[in-house]
Amino acid sequence: MTGSVLPPSLPSPDRPGGSIELALTPVGEPPSLRADAARNRTRLLEAASQLMAGCGAAQLTMDAVATAAGVGKGTVFRRFGDRTGLLVALLDHREEQLQAAFLSGPAPLGPDAPALERLHAFGPALIRHERDHHELLLSSRTDPLRTYAVPANRLRLTHVTMLLRQAGVAGDAELLAHTLLGSVDGVLVHHLTVERGMPLDRLDAAWHDLVTRLTTSTSSPA
Repeated sequence: MTGSVLPPSLPSPDRPGGSIELALTPVGEPPSLRADAARNRTRLLEAASQLMAGCGAAQLTMDAVATAAGVGKGTVFRRFGDRTGLLVALLDHREEQLQAAFLSGPAPLGPDAPALERLHAFGPALIRHERDHHELLLSSRTDPLRTYAVPANRLRLTHVTMLLRQAGVAGDAELLAHTLLGSVDGVLVHHLTVERGMPLDRLDAAWHDLVTRLTTSTSSPA
């Protein structure tokens, strides 16, 4: 099922050691996907994107995507499993730009900056990504457990865990990474910015404060 497993090139967050190499891969699909299958998948996702722009994620159906892409409905189901799988794949498709920024982009988000600077930069970037895609996020979360299994979220967890270890933070880096990511969860960002009317600057400040508290109170001795 799309988005249900971590791609082979992504390491497990609980792997010991602070040096972890992350690689940008086609999110939600194995790297060995045939070229024609990859083009077909991209075609379906582009059709879904256009439909969603016109009718919203809530009205996006497998039938509509099949018609827009000029394929049979069975093709869409075989590629994505179900509607939730399609929404997760579409969200992952849009996340590739964010991944490229923190995996290989310029500082302070990219690899040329120190780990602590990258950690501080990651939160605001993620907050804006979640804000910009809140409708798709909310529509795709029909199974709470599935949220933690999709490759995009596994990659985020691995990345933040790696930065915490590289910054010398003591304790359970993976659970601390879950705490940090939970503070900028997409549903929470939507609630705080839309329902509570909080400005993004306030959410940014809270992220920086949390990172500072974690790194100053639990950093390992030099």
